[in-house]
Amino acid sequence: MALIRMVHLAGSLAFLFAAPVWAEPPSQCRQLIVTAHPSYKPLHWYDGKEMRGASIDLARRVFDEMRVAYEIRYVGPWPRVLKLAEVGKVDVVMSLKDTLDRREYMAFTSTPSFSNPMAVFVRQDKVFSFTRWEDLVGKHGGVNSGDHYGEGFDEFLLDRLQVEATTEMAANFRKLAIGRIDYYVTGLYPGLSYLADNPGKVPMQALPRPINLGVVH
Repeated sequence: MALIRMVHLAGSLAFLFAAPVWAEPPSQCRQLIVTAHPSYKPLHWYDGKEMRGASIDLARRVFDEMRVAYEIRYVGPWPRVLKLAEVGKVDVVMSLKDTLDRREYMAFTSTPSFSNPMAVFVRQDKVFSFTRWEDLVGKHGGVNSGDHYGEGFDEFLLDRLQVEATTEMAANFRKLAIGRIDYYVTGLYPGLSYLADNPGKVPMQALPRPINLGVVH
């Protein structure tokens, strides 16, 4: 979990409020605004009424045990979530990649909250060999706006790959179904969850080898 006004000490349930930010003891501060990516099931998603998912359950457990006032709030698409975090309009963003650019406005937990391998999804009738990142060069890919992949893949993507970004996972899978893109890079578990909920007429799968075996904080 990424905490804009907190520092993680040890384990999922142990936190320390950053002294320079909090002028009052935590119990006397206003309630925290907690949010997450709105379409990253099963970790977190917006069901049209409220935010749900494993990381939302984790947030409730943590802050309930800490007796800290908080509100779980849907604030819009992922790029807007990040922007609101940057300008201080939300306090806690649950379960995302720890990257240098995000560290400019967020403090990350030292212990990951969940594993989050990044996968390459393709149509089952257009499977190709993927053993190294270079196998994606020359193909047209899809990604989610605002996503980071870590372990050097972000730089490789910018330098070597031809991709187009959209704000919704559903849009990328639609592009994949009609052949507008050759592959789609996203989290393995959210991608599999989406396909289970939305099988569609065009069978799709994740290639056996992931982009990386990442984690989120």
